[in-house]
Amino acid sequence: MTIALAERPTNVAHGICGHEQGDYSPPSEDAVNPVVESAEYAIKATDVVVISDSGVKAAAQYIDSKVRSISYNPRTWRTHSLHVCPPEPYSPMDTRTGEFMNWMFLISALNFSFWSEREGFPDRFGIVWRTGWRSDKYHVHTGYWSLVAAINRALEEGIPFTDPTFYASPERCPDHLVEHIFRPAPQCTETIPLLRERIVILRQVGSILTTQFSGSFQNFFDEFQIRHDGRGSSLQLVKMVATTFPSFRDETIYGGRRVFIWKRAQILVAELWAAFYPPSTSMSHPLFPAGAAIHQLTMFADYRVPQILHHLRIISYPPSLIKALRSHKAFPTGCREEISIRAASIVAVERVRKEMVALAEARDSTGDFNEEDVSSVLIDFYLWDLAKKLETEEEHIEGVETAEILPAHRTRSIWY
Repeated sequence: MTIALAERPTNVAHGICGHEQGDYSPPSEDAVNPVVESAEYAIKATDVVVISDSGVKAAAQYIDSKVRSISYNPRTWRTHSLHVCPPEPYSPMDTRTGEFMNWMFLISALNFSFWSEREGFPDRFGIVWRTGWRSDKYHVHTGYWSLVAAINRALEEGIPFTDPTFYASPERCPDHLVEHIFRPAPQCTETIPLLRERIVILRQVGSILTTQFSGSFQNFFDEFQIRHDGRGSSLQLVKMVATTFPSFRDETIYGGRRVFIWKRAQILVAELWAAFYPPSTSMSHPLFPAGAAIHQLTMFADYRVPQILHHLRIISYPPSLIKALRSHKAFPTGCREEISIRAASIVAVERVRKEMVALAEARDSTGDFNEEDVSSVLIDFYLWDLAKKLETEEEHIEGVETAEILPAHRTRSIWY
C-alpha cells in the first residue's frame, strides 16, 4: 500500500457468530435501524441500567456547546495522526482510494477487545510505532490505537497486510506472520487479545472479498452502489456489511427476541462517511451522493463510551453492578448486565441526539437546519475522544455534574 502525504458465546470455529452463511435471515430493507428498536426492547427486558432524563438534558447542552466551540465535525476524523486519509478530490479510479478502503475495512474487521488485564501499568499490551505518519518520534500505542499502529507498521515494513487476497491466504500470510505483525513492545507482558480469533476473521473476510468481490472492499462498495442505483444510504450499507460478513453480525438473542447491536458494521460505515466527508458543505458526499442519512445510525456500543455516559450521569448503575465493575468482574457475552449496558448506551445517545436536535432547531433562524448535522455517530466520536483525553488528563469536564469514573465493563468478545 502506498500512503499518501467500538447471550451467545463466541464460536469462532463455526461461522464466527453462530450463523453459517446459508442460514442467516437478514433484516428488512427499510429505513428503520433495527438496532434502535431492539435496544429499546433490551433495556426494558434486562432492567439493569437506567437512563436519567435530567442527565440527558444536561449532557446534551454540554456536548452541544463543546462540539460547537471546537468546531468538532466529521472531518475531525482526518486529524488523528495515525489515520490514513483518502486522496482529495475523490476519485474512484485513483489506486489510493481503493488502498484506503482496504485499510479502513481491515481496521474495522479487527476493531475489538483491546481492554487490558494490566490497565494502568506500563507492561500492558502496546505497539511501538511512530506518533504519526509524518513523525520521527516513536510511542507505545495502546487500546484501539495499538491496532492502527500495528497495521501501519506492517505497511511501512513492506508487508501488504491490508490486501484481502494476502491475508486470506495462509500460504502468503501465515499465522506466524500475523503474530509478528502484532508483536508487542519489549516491556509488555501481554500479547494482543484473541489473536486466534483475529486470524480466523482475517481468513473469513478475506476469502469473502476475494471470492465474491475480486479481492477489494472498493468492489464490495461498488456492488452496493449498483444494488441501490447509486442512491444507497449509510444504513443500507450497514445492512449489506452485516449480511455479507458473519463476523460483523453483532447480534444476540435475549428473552426469545433478536437483539441487534452492529457495533463494527456501523463504525465501518461511519468512518468511511467521515473519512470521505467533503471539505465544503456545498459539496455532496462522494460515497453517498443522494445523502448518507447518517442520523439513522446509532452510537457504537463498546466499553469506553458507556464509561463516559455514566461519568456524565446520563446512565446510572445499581449498586450491585457498580460493585462488580470495581472488582473487575468478567461479564460473559450476552449476559443480562452486558446487554443492558450496551443497549442503554444506544438508547441514551439517541436521546442526547434528540435533545441536541431541539437545541439546534431553536437556534436556527433560517430554516436550513438539517437533522443529519446532529448524529449519534458524531456524538459517539466526540465522547470516545473525550474519554481518552480524560484518561490521559488532557482534558477535564467542567460546568456539568459528573459521577466517578468507574472501570469499563470487561467482556472478552470479538464484537467490540
